[in-house]
Amino acid sequence: MTMRQLIGEPVVEALRATIHAIPTDAPESDATLDWDVTTMVLVEVVAAGHSGIGWTYGSPAVARVVTGRLTEAVLGRDAMDVPGANAAMATALRNDGRPGMGAEAVSAVDIALWDLKARILGVPLARLFGRVREDVPVYGSGGFTSYGDERLARQLEGWVGEQGIPRVKIKIGEGWGGREDRDLERTRLAREVVGEDTELYVDANGGYSRKQAVRVSHALEPYRVAWFEEPVSSDDLAGLREVRELVRPDVAAGEYGWDLPGLTRMASSGAVDCLQADATRCGGLTVWLRAAAVAEGLGLELSGHGAPHVHASVAAAVPNLRHLEWFHDHARIEAMLFEGALSPDGGVLRPGADGAPGLGLRLRPQTAEEYRTA
Repeated sequence: MTMRQLIGEPVVEALRATIHAIPTDAPESDATLDWDVTTMVLVEVVAAGHSGIGWTYGSPAVARVVTGRLTEAVLGRDAMDVPGANAAMATALRNDGRPGMGAEAVSAVDIALWDLKARILGVPLARLFGRVREDVPVYGSGGFTSYGDERLARQLEGWVGEQGIPRVKIKIGEGWGGREDRDLERTRLAREVVGEDTELYVDANGGYSRKQAVRVSHALEPYRVAWFEEPVSSDDLAGLREVRELVRPDVAAGEYGWDLPGLTRMASSGAVDCLQADATRCGGLTVWLRAAAVAEGLGLELSGHGAPHVHASVAAAVPNLRHLEWFHDHARIEAMLFEGALSPDGGVLRPGADGAPGLGLRLRPQTAEEYRTA
């Protein structure tokens, strides 16, 4: 027994990671990638008779980082000192490589630690962070390039007509920008389906060149696209800035920000109208909150990328939040694996409304085991 345990302080006693491979409900594609399975690395952290969960979507190899280097860094630490654990994990990965899988591993553990802390205190995570809003706005996201017109229309109708979500996003840039004609036609169809009062967004996943992105954006003007995500690669900050200066929609990027310095460079470069950050990639909820502060200081709004049940509670604490992404793939998986999943009806999430502690989620053991691969 450690000294902290002897004096009654909760310490991290165990850290576990499991891998779950969930097939998509249809083949999915964007401008630069095709997939039919999504992998979740699920982390559980234990202290003082409580356990917290966190996760990321990525390579199965992330689990080895969690159970190896990060377990060494976190085990025995004060379970209530999440920023301290986050710093220790970042230091532990210095020579191993923090960006990419390292950052995803840190993120999953950080999320689990925040969930654990709120559960020890017996409060919803949204209450622990504090709220500036009760309702967290979301946008429906999917519209994969692999979808035919009928499936695309059905998905859009579900978000807008059935769930009342007033903003939606589809993928464009099919085949690394090689199908501009189809990009335009799918956007036209999307506008026809959702009507004139719904905000329409597009995401090229970095599939266009600079001039191509500008040309496509001008061609989309009849459809009143309000948001153009990653028109060019997020690594090309000069290109993003150039496109931003020449197009009407807001330009957004940041989902591949692996740490706060990277997100700060993007936010301060003039490359985006709205900064995106993904708590399952950037270093967890600890770093996501810091990214929100950086964006606010620069006069930018922040949008949460993917994993809506990770972001909902912390998003309620952010004054400069624009919205969260209700990403079809992740929302579906999180509802399958967890009890207590939120509803996007009316275009908002209400984290912590039921008073359940932490993230408010309970793992469905049988379902999780069905898709577990390691």
